[in-house]
Amino acid sequence: MVINTNWYIITGAPCAGKTKVIEYLASLGYVTVPEAARTLIDAEIKQGKTIQEVRSSEAEFQKRVFRMKIEVENKLPPEQIVFIDGGAIPSSIAYYQIAGLSPAPAIKEAKKRKYKGVFFLERLPHKNDYARVEDEKATLKLDRLLSEAYRDLGYEVIRVPIKPIEERVQFILSQACL
Repeated sequence: MVINTNWYIITGAPCAGKTKVIEYLASLGYVTVPEAARTLIDAEIKQGKTIQEVRSSEAEFQKRVFRMKIEVENKLPPEQIVFIDGGAIPSSIAYYQIAGLSPAPAIKEAKKRKYKGVFFLERLPHKNDYARVEDEKATLKLDRLLSEAYRDLGYEVIRVPIKPIEERVQFILSQACL
């Protein structure tokens, strides 16, 4: 059985501005879900681990992130309008491929839910931070794999152009069925 949701995914490769868009949507009063990978990294760093320790095995890291996504989404009411920061379950398809894992578990889990919409943010210039380990080459590959994953699942992927944050959010809201 497929669960139809009122959830919108804000996705795109690293450095697309997903977190800023989510933060802005939250400031407008919308329910949002932070990125699972960054949430996990922050929790591990708070426990005293380094980013190198947290991501010493990319495959194990991606499996942990995937389990976290399932946990979070299983707790969300399907009828509630929610904006999810890049970390929705279908995104794990691309990240599993990057980590050399079979995407089959992520595909199977992704097919259990029907998201209301998928917004794909165009990339901004690449910048590393404390949690981001992808280089420019990996970012470009993720950009392609993420888009393919959502299209292969049957979603219309709405591209969000590079604009000031307020205009990006207004574009998203104008396209969403709220």
